[in-house]
Amino acid sequence: MQARRWRIFRIFFDIRSSCLAVPVLLLMMGLGACDRETQSPKLPASPAATAPPIDEKAAEKFLEHHWARPLAPQGKIHESTAAQGISLAPESCASCHASQFQDWRNSLHSKAMGPGIMGQLVVMPAHARGDHQACIRCHAPLAEQADSLVAAIKQAKQQRLPAGGTGGLHSQGLVCAACHVRQQEWHGPPRRDGSELSSEAKNYPHGGWKANRAFESSQFCAACHQFKDDEYALNGKLLENTYREWQDSRYARQGVSCQACHMPDRRHLWKGIHDAETVKKGIEIRTGAAAMANEQLSAKISVGNSGVGHYFPTYVTPKVVVHGFQQDAAGHKLEGTEQLFIIGRQVSLDITKEIADTRIAPDAEASFDYRAPRHQSATALMWQVEIQPDAFYLEFYRELLKYPTKGEGKRLIIEARDHASTSPYIVFSKSLALP
Repeated sequence: MQARRWRIFRIFFDIRSSCLAVPVLLLMMGLGACDRETQSPKLPASPAATAPPIDEKAAEKFLEHHWARPLAPQGKIHESTAAQGISLAPESCASCHASQFQDWRNSLHSKAMGPGIMGQLVVMPAHARGDHQACIRCHAPLAEQADSLVAAIKQAKQQRLPAGGTGGLHSQGLVCAACHVRQQEWHGPPRRDGSELSSEAKNYPHGGWKANRAFESSQFCAACHQFKDDEYALNGKLLENTYREWQDSRYARQGVSCQACHMPDRRHLWKGIHDAETVKKGIEIRTGAAAMANEQLSAKISVGNSGVGHYFPTYVTPKVVVHGFQQDAAGHKLEGTEQLFIIGRQVSLDITKEIADTRIAPDAEASFDYRAPRHQSATALMWQVEIQPDAFYLEFYRELLKYPTKGEGKRLIIEARDHASTSPYIVFSKSLALP
């Protein structure tokens, strides 16, 4: 049983958190007698409009080295850099990069080592660094974070300190240095105007930075948001395929990167499916009037992928649930009238079987028909579209808690379960008067 649980751990947490990627303009096919509920988003400006195209082959070569896992230790920090209080900790970046730090701190990247993943890591042996890498290669990729995690697991097993606390570098998730520091050298994109450092670089904190346009390429994101051909797949489809879905979208053809939408104005927010406003910009929902025929009530709703540069949703973690139900004059749901339609990639909890894949591709839409006898008290039909960002996680944590787990691991999984249960939200709601 323990071996089975570890197998689930290692497969599951090599999977990345889902997020909406890049918007795509969609000319929606009309539904008869339908109302448009959201406007197609205006395309963000293509980076190619203000800068030369990125040399993607050069970016690929740079990133193969930059993201070679496991990352090598950064080495001893230069004395002049240490004297300025600069370290691998995100807080040390805040003195000069306050706005970026504040955005990062409020992002899911900073929470990549939350209680869900820590609750599973703490039950592994502290010395099982290879097993840890299945998770932290993306969630906390620095070698120094791997060391911090080992120390935290030892402490947890000795019941001295909680491993899920915030005392170690590992607990801060995808930190600034994970993307920007290699061998005590700082890397990043060129300035907004395209210029790089001058001969004055030695006067900058940590000696300035080495500019590379690979930071503006979607390939940079693919390091954690795309499985390779020989990695885990179900039903002939990679479990993590976001980057290639983007490559097949019109955004890639228009030269608009993931960063253009997830990091607008270079902000380090990475908003995705957990954010209602981001989702609203990415989809178009239309409804038709309710009708009666042969004592049957019918209505139609259409959900279009009008602004997402990959499948909606892209991954197995989220689920979108379309609710249709009848209401009485007081607005109460009438029992026995609800019908549900699922948008998502549904897989078994041990990730060995694909149950269904009803995700919506870029430039596509899905329509759902409500058909049921009219309740004698019904005065309206209600449509709701619910986003469940952590649907798979929630069921997974519930399953883990069925096993005899105790101590720090159980406490963290309970915390993760409770947090995941609060993430669903309604992104669309409309009541249709019945004839």
